[in-house]
Amino acid sequence: MRKVLFVEAKLLVREWPAALFTLALPVTLLLALGQIPDLRAADPDLGGQRSVDAQLPAQMILLALLTASFTVLPSALATYRERGMLRRMSATPVHPARVLGAQLVLNLGVAAVAAVAVIGSGRLVYGSRIPVQLFGFVLVFVLGAAAMMAIGLVIAAVARNGPTASAIGSLVMFPLLFVAGMWIPREIMPDVLRRISDYSVVGPFVNAMRDTWAGEWPQFPHLAVMVAGLVLFSGLAVRLFRWE
Repeated sequence: MRKVLFVEAKLLVREWPAALFTLALPVTLLLALGQIPDLRAADPDLGGQRSVDAQLPAQMILLALLTASFTVLPSALATYRERGMLRRMSATPVHPARVLGAQLVLNLGVAAVAAVAVIGSGRLVYGSRIPVQLFGFVLVFVLGAAAMMAIGLVIAAVARNGPTASAIGSLVMFPLLFVAGMWIPREIMPDVLRRISDYSVVGPFVNAMRDTWAGEWPQFPHLAVMVAGLVLFSGLAVRLFRWE
């Protein structure tokens, strides 16, 4: 497994634009959107917090996770299958499952670095808060990342090649960003849309992230939705996934 991780890491470095995009996009958007005066003012809808304190960083971390889960991960695995690499590996001691595990670990690592960069840049530039409930933050990040990457594995399972995987991932990612409150804050969403957000993986993820920033333990319903999404989509990915 160490050798597979080393090789996959070398390939990731060689294909550095994808990793750089995952890292740079959320940080750049955070710094750019933070220039809007309203986002640096206390917002009654957010309990008196500024958007740059918790709401905006949580959304940027979500963006990093979705980028890794819905574009980088599915594209890489679909390309491996398209080129017959997984089929050939299945006849060697390097089982394709190790490649799958290495991809998950590396993409999670890239997303974790992006999360640290978002929190650090917000703190340095805008004096944003850092999560007070750190253990809860890590728990939410891991559960949310696992659930989103499980959805990415479903996309990788049904996509015929890398470009198709990227296209499907984009089609799924942008509606999820919308219901997560990227463009319309959840607090002013219509009831129907807010209910959809409550039962998506991304809505509870952002809400739980905000709770950890405020020093509160993530609410059980938010954690339950993420766990349910992880179980559902992991099972679906296993059922649909084909090595060739």
